[in-house]
Amino acid sequence: MAKYSHKNSSLRTYENKKTRSRKYIGKSGVNSLYLNSLHDPLGVELPSSAVETSGNSGGGIGITKFFQGKNIFITGATGFLGKALVEKLLRSTSVGKIYVLMKADDKENALDRLSKEIIQSDLFESIREKHGKSYEEFVREKLIPIVGNNCEPNLGMDTYSMHAIMDEVDVIIQSAASTAFNDRYDYLIDTNVNAPQRLMRLAKRCKNLKLVVHISTAYVNGKREGLIYENPLVMGENGRKQDHIVDIANEINLSVKSCIAATADSNNSSKALKTLGVERAEFLGWNNTYTLTKAMGEMILNEIREDVPLLIIRPTIIESTYKEPYPGWIQGNRMCDPVIIAYGKGLLPAYLADPNVHLDVVPADMVVNTTIAAIAKHGIVINKPRGELNVYHVAADYANPLRMSELFEYVYEHFSANPLTCSTIIKKMKFFNEFDEFSKYVRDEMDVVVRNNAVGFSEKTLQKIEKQYKAKVAYAEELCKIYKFIGFFRARFHSGNTRKLLEEMSEEERDYFEIDVTKIEWRKYFVEIHIPGVRKHLLH
Repeated sequence: MAKYSHKNSSLRTYENKKTRSRKYIGKSGVNSLYLNSLHDPLGVELPSSAVETSGNSGGGIGITKFFQGKNIFITGATGFLGKALVEKLLRSTSVGKIYVLMKADDKENALDRLSKEIIQSDLFESIREKHGKSYEEFVREKLIPIVGNNCEPNLGMDTYSMHAIMDEVDVIIQSAASTAFNDRYDYLIDTNVNAPQRLMRLAKRCKNLKLVVHISTAYVNGKREGLIYENPLVMGENGRKQDHIVDIANEINLSVKSCIAATADSNNSSKALKTLGVERAEFLGWNNTYTLTKAMGEMILNEIREDVPLLIIRPTIIESTYKEPYPGWIQGNRMCDPVIIAYGKGLLPAYLADPNVHLDVVPADMVVNTTIAAIAKHGIVINKPRGELNVYHVAADYANPLRMSELFEYVYEHFSANPLTCSTIIKKMKFFNEFDEFSKYVRDEMDVVVRNNAVGFSEKTLQKIEKQYKAKVAYAEELCKIYKFIGFFRARFHSGNTRKLLEEMSEEERDYFEIDVTKIEWRKYFVEIHIPGVRKHLLH
């Protein structure tokens, strides 16, 4: 049987004590062996607000007052974060109508999607219990499905729906996006760049609009290192702060031309367009096509908005809810979860990452609450500057650090006590900083498993087993390639605006709209909340 191994060589794993104590110096000479203290890894002393906040004895921001009777238009309401936003608004505010853009053939189909994907969702159980028999009546009165499509002119809405939005809406929330890291370039540009453009054009025609809210990602900042502040991206800005200018019109034209050219070769068109996106992201200074297109989306919104007030929310890695409406709710295979699941299944015996790097995870309910509180703050401001722009990093690392090694310790603890199957045995994670060494170790480990299972099988069965394990090795390698940028991430996100928001909230608002990431207990979150949530919602 073929053995998946290279020539014997010493494996420089991070388990070695000397390597554990080694400091990692990036291109900028920055020491990224972060200390869990009041000092930023870049030598910048963190403000005290990163650790504690002063009490607010006043009336707070006025969150519930702002949302009373306000009408919202939201895209992406059936997605993970969008759905959680809708649930929280219905549960904790006296919001007026929530107009929900839904991709559907007609109104009947939209109502059917609304019922199956939102009204019947277990996420809404608290509201269901509160309203009892009148639950569906309450929700259907509040949620108005709008037939449309982000990727069509006027968002695919008919004239009647479009005028209803322009006449009635106070706040627009852009939550729709394609989050696949390296999907087709043309598709990601259409959903993450062109769609926000279309929405902003509609926003400029709204009569009572207080605010446009764009849900982005902290990773729009590209391959920069150091402390990243909550600043808007400038049109044409490069992800590395180098010379290559991001010409959005050129990128859009390039994706369209490439799509037309690729259509002639239908067998390879999708692969070619995915490769194009990866190449453009690398050239322009981003880690993947998703973050490049989200960055372009931010740039173009700021460029065309004129005097429309814009609020940009940039979460880091969003994972399952910490507390509300119940702990551990999640939808879709989120960023950390393919890695967590693969490790739990015994498919990932090693990982390509610096164990001391910080992993910036934030629970979905805290992202939702920060968004709602920020909307109220900037929507209610009297005499605010025309067309103000505010950016919020919703991040935990600056105030409540989590190391990569700690994440895997918690995952190991959970699966050791609660294995996915009786036959699954996982070991403590080994870390590598070179792909070739990581790959060799994984292949050797898989080869041992194959040889241990080879006794007594026919040659045909052995060939089948070998093929399966080659596929598993390839999957482990692909996972680590995709998430390598997280494993060696050399930046931290300043979240001063979010901390200031917390300071301005009343005690009651802090209780009802929890945004204080210092209260997260990471071991409890992963061992008792997040991984059980992943198993419940993704593996069953």
